[in-house]
Amino acid sequence: MPRVKRGTISAKRRRNVLSKAKGYRFGRSTKEKEAKVALRKAGASAYRDRRNKKRTRRGEWQISIGAAVRPYDLSYSRFINLLKKAEIGLDRKILSQLAQEEPQTFERLVNSVKA
Repeated sequence: MPRVKRGTISAKRRRNVLSKAKGYRFGRSTKEKEAKVALRKAGASAYRDRRNKKRTRRGEWQISIGAAVRPYDLSYSRFINLLKKAEIGLDRKILSQLAQEEPQTFERLVNSVKA
């Protein structure tokens, strides 16, 4: 059986790992073993934080809606309850955008729900 030299494959793998770890501090950018660990942890954090970002955004929408309905003598929870009773199916993201970008439309919505 002929001899197979595999240095190119491992060098390619090492190069890929280290290129992904560029900019990491200390040995994590130069040592393959440490870079692999750092990349695995970075990937886990990125996955978790993509979900946390969605959670945070929803909270921000709720705060902005609450602030927008205060001048109409409503609280956030009361406003959402009135929307559900009126069977208006706008989500919080859209409501928040309406409150910030189109206050007249939001005012009409609040008045129609209150009546």
